[in-house]
Amino acid sequence: MKVVLFCGGYGLRMRNGSPDDIPKPMAMVGPRPLIWHVMRYYAHYGHTEFILCLGYGAHHIKNFFLTYEETTSNDFVLHNGRTELLSTDIADWKITFVQTGIESPIGERLRRVRHHLDGDEMFLANYADVLTDAPLPEMIDRFARRDAGASMTVVPPQSSFHCVDLAENGLVGGITAVSELPLWENGGYFVLRQEIFDHIPEDGDLVADGCAELAKRGRLVAYQHRGFWKPTDTVKERAALDTAYARGDRPWAVWERDGAGTAAAGSRDGAEARTA
Repeated sequence: MKVVLFCGGYGLRMRNGSPDDIPKPMAMVGPRPLIWHVMRYYAHYGHTEFILCLGYGAHHIKNFFLTYEETTSNDFVLHNGRTELLSTDIADWKITFVQTGIESPIGERLRRVRHHLDGDEMFLANYADVLTDAPLPEMIDRFARRDAGASMTVVPPQSSFHCVDLAENGLVGGITAVSELPLWENGGYFVLRQEIFDHIPEDGDLVADGCAELAKRGRLVAYQHRGFWKPTDTVKERAALDTAYARGDRPWAVWERDGAGTAAAGSRDGAEARTA
């Protein structure tokens, strides 16, 4: 299945006052940017055809893949000036880079890449900045068996704050952690059918317009995931993931847990593998 990734936003909360124009999906976690971790997740489950919805800082994303160095994250043998990769990350990936506008809402970005989906009945979509260990094959299978237009992964509230139950006289009747409330948040990781395009207007939003309308029609389902799920909306959240990566605590790296990457097919000249 094709994977649409939304990676054109400003990511202002990730900038930490920096004047540079690096988009949020290019923030580093370990030796690779966020978008690489998300794409490796999908590729591990066999989904290696990606459509990147670019916008702000698009040249950073393009340059990363055009100058991709496989040796950064793969073992290799160097002999007589030639590099033989023992495994590879992206050699079998097909990546389509599409400029979808600087200010475009996510729904509009999706509309602008519709023709790249070739009319596929089902496809995957994500924000390119959220990491998880959710079982993707199960998510897809459950949705495929349902008569619905879209599925979104939902997760328990991530806030560390507490809700306070107040009586009219100002007395506190109880305190409950937000994470313990019977609520669910949109966790991204969408499985979509072409039907979604019927409900996203020009300059519309994927969730507020498309998914909301499907929900009204009883055509939206949710996959409840209580496992690992972490957003990277802020510098603090990105730093926490980077620290976890350094100490080997990376449950989102299902490709490490479930087996090694694809073996490299023979020797390669140089140390770089480039995408088409």
